[in-house]
Amino acid sequence: MQLKLDALEAHLAKSLKGLYVVYGDEHLLAQEACDRIRAAARAGDFTDRAVFTVERGFDWSGLIGASQSMSLFGDRQLIELRIPTGKPGKEGADALKTLAAADNPDILMLVTLPHLDAATQKSAWFTALLGAGVVLKIDPVERAQLPMWVSQRLSAQGQRVAPGEEGRRALLFIAERVEGNLLAAHQEIQKLGLLYPQGVLTFEQIHDAVLNVARYDVFKLNEAILTGDVGRLARMLDGLKDEGEGAVLVLWALVEEVRTLLRIKRGVAAGKPLATLMRENRVWGPRERLIRPALSRVTNEALEKALSLAARLDRQVKGLSGSTGKRGSEPPPDPWAGMFELAMAVAHGKPAPAPRPRR
Repeated sequence: MQLKLDALEAHLAKSLKGLYVVYGDEHLLAQEACDRIRAAARAGDFTDRAVFTVERGFDWSGLIGASQSMSLFGDRQLIELRIPTGKPGKEGADALKTLAAADNPDILMLVTLPHLDAATQKSAWFTALLGAGVVLKIDPVERAQLPMWVSQRLSAQGQRVAPGEEGRRALLFIAERVEGNLLAAHQEIQKLGLLYPQGVLTFEQIHDAVLNVARYDVFKLNEAILTGDVGRLARMLDGLKDEGEGAVLVLWALVEEVRTLLRIKRGVAAGKPLATLMRENRVWGPRERLIRPALSRVTNEALEKALSLAARLDRQVKGLSGSTGKRGSEPPPDPWAGMFELAMAVAHGKPAPAPRPRR
C-alpha cells in the first residue's frame, strides 16, 4: 500500500501496520516520518527496539532470526532495517521477501531506503514490501514549492507572514537564503518561533532573524542552468566561490550537464526515443522535467562551443593555460567568470561568447 506523506498522521491515528517502508533522499522529511512511526509504535506497546544497518557482509539470517524471536521480557519489538545503498543483493532480496510474508503481531518492521530508480521499484523484493505493508515515498520539495512549504511550517507553530506582496517577499527571501536545504529551513523556522510570539511576522523581523544559511551544492547548479534562472546561477556560483569550493569540481559539474544535453540532442536527431536516452543518461525525477524544455531551448552549436570553452577553462584552472596550442584565444582571466559564461551559454541556449584575443 502506497501512502502519501501528508496522510501518514491520519493513518497512524486509525491503525498500525506490521511493516513500514520509507524511501527517498530528503533526509529531514524521511527522519520526521520515521519519528512519527516510532512514536506510534511506542504508543502501541512496541517498547523493545533493535536497529540493523546493511553493510558489506551483513548477516541476513540474524535479521530473520530476530524478526521471529520473542523478547525475553515479552515486550513487543520495533525492528528497524536501514539499507543505505538501496541494493540488498540476492540474499537480501530473498530475506526481504521472507520478512514481507511474515505475520508476527509482536513485531513491527521499519525499513528505510534512499531514492530508488524505476527498475528497483519494480523488483520482486520491493513489490513484496509494497504488497505487505505501508510504503512512503519521500519526494524532495522542489524550489518552486519551498515558499509554500515554509508557510505551512510557520503555520504549524502559530506564525504566518503578512498578507499580500510583503508576505510573498518574506517567503521568497527565506527560500533563497536556504537554497533548497530543508534542514536549514527547518532550523530557521524554529528560530523564528523562539524569537517572536505567535501571529504575523513582518518582512523586517524575518530579514533580521534569518541568516544566510545556504549550503550551495555544486550538483544543484544544473537546476539553475536547465531553467535558465540567471539570478540563481550567478548567486550559486558566487556562493560556491566564497565557500572555497574547488573550481575544478564546479567546472566538472557544468561540463557533465553540457555533455548530457549534447548526447541526448544528438540521440534524438539520430531517431532514438527520448525516454530511452533519458534512461541511458541517468536523467529522472525532477531533473527529467527540467531537461525537456532545455533541450528545445539550447542549440547544438551552443553546446559544442560551450565544450570548447570548457576545454580552455580546464587547462586554466589546472595552471596550463599558457600551453593551449591555440594562439589568439584565451578564456576570461578569472576562471569563475569563464564558468559563468559557460553556464550562461547553456541557460540562454546561445553559443558562448567568442574567445578573447590575446594581447
